[in-house]
Amino acid sequence: MSSAPPAASVSRRQFLRDGARMTAVAGMGGLLGVLATRSQAEGTVWQIDPQKCLRCGRCATECVLEQSAVKCVHAYAMCGYCNLCTGYFEPEPNALNTGAENQLCPTAALKRTFIEDPYFQYDIDEQLCIGCAKCVEGCNRFGNGSLFLQVRHDRCVNCNVCAISRVCPGDAFVRVPSSQPYLLKTTH
Repeated sequence: MSSAPPAASVSRRQFLRDGARMTAVAGMGGLLGVLATRSQAEGTVWQIDPQKCLRCGRCATECVLEQSAVKCVHAYAMCGYCNLCTGYFEPEPNALNTGAENQLCPTAALKRTFIEDPYFQYDIDEQLCIGCAKCVEGCNRFGNGSLFLQVRHDRCVNCNVCAISRVCPGDAFVRVPSSQPYLLKTTH
């Protein structure tokens, strides 16, 4: 009679040890893949072309970050410092004051400061801005377009394929050199 070799039994400890090793190797491979993809995009960052932006509001909801890296910025040189700023006020405000019921911004990120009659300065509190583009839409529809959206690179994680760019109906997201990461808006 020939005797068959006994079946090799694997202990639970050996099985878990081998599984942990395989998981670590797979994780390292994934990390190297991410780093390789990131290095291809090094030297460039995502930005919004203000001339193409349709002010759809998706920047506020589609960013991978909890609060979007897209913020409203103000081209002060273009601003008229109006008493009735259409980026600040609701289309039909009940009064030209800072009451929440009169403001277009849902988070009160756009601040209004009196300069001298009839001029007011409008500043953006980036901590409050969610990138919803409501003020930008109002400013572009009825005003001079001095408010526009930009990706703030101190917040952006520079995704290989930006989640917002995938759904942007105006195809406004472009790669720009990281040495010049912002696209300034000029007159229409």
